[in-house]
Amino acid sequence: MKKEIANLYGLIGYPLSHSFSKHYFTEKFEREGIVETNYELFPIEDITQLQVVLASQPNLRGLNVTIPYKQAVLPYLHELEESAAAIGAVNTIQIQNGHLKGFNTDAIGFEISLKELLGNVDYTTIRALVLGDGGAAKAVFYVLHTLGISYKVVTRSASENTIIYEDLTDDTIASHQLIINTTPLGMSPDVHTLPNLPYHALTTKHFLYDLVYNPTKNCSF
Repeated sequence: MKKEIANLYGLIGYPLSHSFSKHYFTEKFEREGIVETNYELFPIEDITQLQVVLASQPNLRGLNVTIPYKQAVLPYLHELEESAAAIGAVNTIQIQNGHLKGFNTDAIGFEISLKELLGNVDYTTIRALVLGDGGAAKAVFYVLHTLGISYKVVTRSASENTIIYEDLTDDTIASHQLIINTTPLGMSPDVHTLPNLPYHALTTKHFLYDLVYNPTKNCSF
């Protein structure tokens, strides 16, 4: 008889071919001596299928959330941690006795690594371009606002609060020293896709930050 796992964690999103979360957490559990604990991938084509996952996995203790459900999952949660509520997106769900609480660790990780990238500079002198306005971008907006960094949002479709890629000029690039990609462009397996930017306008004074983590290094441009 197959032994039942006492504690199960996992990842929801679609697709999940780009994710190495299972490998990462499996190694972490083994390295840290965390026993009777597994990590699985739950590729769901629609957020409504979360209910099926929860019902079929009684030992589920927590979930990570990735594209495209960081915002769509909110109505299924019973509680939001303070910063997750302010951001309006979650990437981590704690499950205790059927109670689902959402957290956003994207903001913490982004803030720490951004400070390392920028070094000892006056953040209020930095202007940023944020590529994309999805769930991951919400955490970026939150951190930039907290640090006092002004920013513009670049999307494929124009709106009252965004500009489109086609409107990016050399002057726009020159006046925004920090460019942050929150889109899945460049993510495995489509590693040769990239944002539509005037790359010739980039200089050694620019800071480029890419939220894509797989592959760990991409030299498409």
